[in-house]
Amino acid sequence: MNHLYYKGYTGSIEYSKADGCFVGKVLGMTHDIILYEGNNIDELRADFEDGIEDYFESCEEMGIAPRKPALLLNVKTPPEVHEQITLLAEQKGASIGDIVEEALLQVAATAKNVTGTSSKKNKIACKLPAKAKKKLAIA
Repeated sequence: MNHLYYKGYTGSIEYSKADGCFVGKVLGMTHDIILYEGNNIDELRADFEDGIEDYFESCEEMGIAPRKPALLLNVKTPPEVHEQITLLAEQKGASIGDIVEEALLQVAATAKNVTGTSSKKNKIACKLPAKAKKKLAIA
């Protein structure tokens, strides 16, 4: 699945067969919801970015700081692996989380090199209902 990225926020990209258009939501938001839609990927991206900007404006109006996505990853490992990671972290003067993050970044960089990136964009037209105010919920 591909994602959208803007100002530290990550959004999903889905196709709604029932609505005949692209839809998505900002990922990792545990208290607030930002939804967006578009007839094609360019419209989806624009609505995603507008939704985040609307979120910033709404937070400012309410006098609160915008929340950043909370992405949590739990990893289960055999005791031997946990022990090796703990020892490596101690040797490097780092946390276990730092070691895991470093390893995941290396895997992600390798995966990006293998899969590459495509500049080809899908364009699918569909009719959307008259646009209302962005779908934004702040708890």
